[in-house]
Amino acid sequence: MAFTIKRVHDEPAPTDGYRVLVDRLWPRGVSKERAAVDLWDKEVAPSPDLRRAWHHAEDRDGTFEQFAARYRAELDETDAAARLLALGREHDRITLCFGARDERVNHATVLLEWLEAHGASVERRDGE
Repeated sequence: MAFTIKRVHDEPAPTDGYRVLVDRLWPRGVSKERAAVDLWDKEVAPSPDLRRAWHHAEDRDGTFEQFAARYRAELDETDAAARLLALGREHDRITLCFGARDERVNHATVLLEWLEAHGASVERRDGE
C-alpha cells in the first residue's frame, strides 16, 4: 500500500489508484464526475471548528504549525484515521484528494505525515 496526495482539481489518472476525497465540504467547481473519487471520507477531515479557525486566521503562515498540531491530535482521537489506514491495506495505492489551492500548506499534507508516522507507506511528489 502507498498513500499519496493530489488536488482534486487536477486531472484524475489511472496511476492514482483508489481516490479518496479528504475534505469535509465538497470542493467548489468540481462535479462528482470530474472528481472521480471512489470514497468521500468527511470524517477524516479537520473538525468544523478547526477548519473555521484555520480559514479565518489572519496570519495563516504563522498558525499552520498550530493547526497541524491540533489536527494531528484530532486524528489520534478518531476512528476515521484508523479506518483509512486499514483501507490502505486493501489497495496498492490510495490518492488522498483535497481542494485547497496551496499544495504544501493544507490538511492533506498533515494527514499524509500522520499516516506515515502510523506505519503507512507514502509517496511524495517531487520537492515535498
